[in-house]
Amino acid sequence: MKPLYTYDEVRQLLPQSYPFLFIDVVEALVPGERIICRKNITGNEWMIPGHFPDKTIYPGVLLIESMAQSAILLGKLSPSIHIDDTASFLLTAVKSRFVNPVVPGDQLRIECVSIKWFSAQGMVEATIRVRDETVAKAELIFSMARNT
Repeated sequence: MKPLYTYDEVRQLLPQSYPFLFIDVVEALVPGERIICRKNITGNEWMIPGHFPDKTIYPGVLLIESMAQSAILLGKLSPSIHIDDTASFLLTAVKSRFVNPVVPGDQLRIECVSIKWFSAQGMVEATIRVRDETVAKAELIFSMARNT
């Protein structure tokens, strides 16, 4: 399936950069409502050798970051939400839950559904699936500050 937004386009949209970019492509988008992104996990990820040396597990905090980056993309690609390039973000993850471990070879499908957006705040419900099985869920609350 051809992505709606390629890796290079995602790189241009997100404020994060390598090695802290955790979205490969955008697969689906309903502006203002939901987005589905993809991230491929490989054994070459920079954090894999240390997490954990005897049993490789992709860090949960980076799953939350993948959800947050998906939410940022939803906001930036939704004219009704309007996140501009000068925004900084403060994130709170509430009701986060890690259901199954993520390991190299997994392909993450990150879905963010808009709950509520205000001019400087937003809330989304995010779910990450691997092979149609939920591996993590969270509600994310954002506060956005305009950099001047």
